[in-house]
Amino acid sequence: MAPKAGTAVVPLIIAVDGRSGAGKTTLAVELAALLREHHTVSLFHLEDIYPGWDGLEAGMDRYVAGVLTPLAAGRTARWRAWDWTTDDDGPEHSTEPADVVIVEGVGAACRAALEFLDVSIWVHANEGVRRTSALKRDGDTFAPFWERWARQEQAWLDRDQPQRTADLVVDGHQDLAAPQRVRLALTGLPQCGSLLAVERAQRRAVTLEVERLPARPDGGALFAALYGGSACALWLDSSDSTPGGGGRSRFSILADNGGQFGQLARHTAGSTEVVSGPVTARIPGPFFRWLDGTWGRRSVPTPADYQCGFTLGWLGYLGYELKRETGGSSAPAGSLPDAALLFAGRAVVIDHEQEVTYLLTLAGPGRDEEARGWAAAARRAVEEASTPLAAPANNQDEAASQDETAPVGHPAPVFTARDTRAGYLDKVRRAQAEIREGNTYEVCLTTALRARTAAPVDALATYLSLRTASPAPFAHFLQFPGFAVASTSPERFLRLGANGALRAEPIKGTRRRSPDPSTDLALREDLRTSLKDRAENVMIVDLLRNDLSHAAMPGSVNVSRLCEIETYATVHQMVSTIDAQLRPGVSRAEAVAVAFPAGSMTGAPKISTMAILDQLEGAPRGVYSGAVGYFSLNGAADLAVVIRTLVLEDDDGGTRLSLGVGGAITADSDPADEWEEVRTKAFGVLSGLGSDFPDS
Repeated sequence: MAPKAGTAVVPLIIAVDGRSGAGKTTLAVELAALLREHHTVSLFHLEDIYPGWDGLEAGMDRYVAGVLTPLAAGRTARWRAWDWTTDDDGPEHSTEPADVVIVEGVGAACRAALEFLDVSIWVHANEGVRRTSALKRDGDTFAPFWERWARQEQAWLDRDQPQRTADLVVDGHQDLAAPQRVRLALTGLPQCGSLLAVERAQRRAVTLEVERLPARPDGGALFAALYGGSACALWLDSSDSTPGGGGRSRFSILADNGGQFGQLARHTAGSTEVVSGPVTARIPGPFFRWLDGTWGRRSVPTPADYQCGFTLGWLGYLGYELKRETGGSSAPAGSLPDAALLFAGRAVVIDHEQEVTYLLTLAGPGRDEEARGWAAAARRAVEEASTPLAAPANNQDEAASQDETAPVGHPAPVFTARDTRAGYLDKVRRAQAEIREGNTYEVCLTTALRARTAAPVDALATYLSLRTASPAPFAHFLQFPGFAVASTSPERFLRLGANGALRAEPIKGTRRRSPDPSTDLALREDLRTSLKDRAENVMIVDLLRNDLSHAAMPGSVNVSRLCEIETYATVHQMVSTIDAQLRPGVSRAEAVAVAFPAGSMTGAPKISTMAILDQLEGAPRGVYSGAVGYFSLNGAADLAVVIRTLVLEDDDGGTRLSLGVGGAITADSDPADEWEEVRTKAFGVLSGLGSDFPDS
């Protein structure tokens, strides 16, 4: 439909580019059909104006000057189609401006075109697939010229490298649903948000289906059955919960990014990459801005008879280096993404208190066969993991009778420390000098233990060994391409309820447990009465009260629990609780950002202390000291602090392992005691591996 006289349509221009035979034309045609449901769409094919078999460069010039320039200004483009019979320009054609203009062909996203484009899509496929596809489409006409044309393509690619500037990257010929996934990805790009508001609303037009099963399966057996072969999977594991109550984390969540709704998001240095099947979107900008756009509003209600806060959504980790967005400075780049999240459109939730299991699935218009098939498989897996043969892995009494120092599936790794004892004590003294200068009150100094194995380590088996040695309320296992995270964290960072209730539960103060009951009781009492540990804890409580106040209703911030002692398998800990209510109008992602990173991992005041830590530590912390948990479709979030955590990275046939450890430094700290606290905090993970502390 042409625009009315006197009006100019300023279109959203989408370029679909890629080498010959990659699948550009099919994608562009089908994407245009999908977008025409709510918009006017014009489609232009560059192959119509290439001036002959040596005309790639000239064709791109004709395209930019004669087609793209007028369309970008909202004017009709008039161009001549190449007549391959006469080897000359043919009759004049026109392309009208529209809400959306799709330009498709080799060179559609050439360097000269970029200033006119809103979205660039790069479609790629291997040469064999491309050649077969192109010759099948064009028959014998193209065959004699394939190599000739390919050389022109390669020369242009070497110069312009359009695949590097693309907003979306698509694996061609891989998925019949690719056009629908591209449309979904377009709704996540900031430049498309206004025009594609209807499509964005449709993306949220999903319903949550919940099935309740009267079973409490063994989490390890269930995870292995459902997700043992998944490249991306996650287990938020309340591994110290018991039937009938006990522990601060009642639910375990198991999920991956499979199914039609599944996605993987990775953020690195100011850009978020979101993978959905064959489509990868690159979204520039801060992580928390992206999080606000994709999660910041409630999309599904919480069922009345379902008490877990998770109703499907995003799960994963936020690494410590995201502090660059919340007042901290940029640190040297680490080897892993600053954040990695998967979107789960289906999941299993175990309620340890009620001894029931829930199967959660998202459904669009009409429940599809894929969702039904997954639910049937999950139902069988839950049943099989609930049999007596599966139970011992989740039975703490039987687990405790095993040799807790026996490694699982590999020799015990041999760790080295980033800091020597003398070096760490020197850093403690330097931190105390900063305190005396009035630059900080408390410094949460950390170091790291590292190891490398020649053979690959079974990450899941390693995690199961850790949870046996040291069960914890906020334990978790994350599996991403190339790396895994195995944690026995006892500390909640932040919980945000669907109703806006906020809760932080910082830990400061630790004693390693003794096998002798009387000695163990004395250690607990020593921690309870320690003025130094209490002072550390209170400082962090004050810091978190201030953090939450930026997002909370005035007067709603209160300390409901102060310096209470909690006992875990390997340590006693001093824990406090701060509650608040989210202020109306404050985005949920902002509420997370104002408290990130956890004050118990920085010290106080937070921003100046993070700068001191950058100087003292001299290395990125990565996943350690960040947060792990979920961002649910009902607006809820629950995040744990990443401590007592082993990170496992694939490394040339072997595995690199790292374990972050540290403690809070105050003016009264004894440097030697701080080194002993590092050893204490490392003990739970090292014992689960059968490893020794490096200076032993």
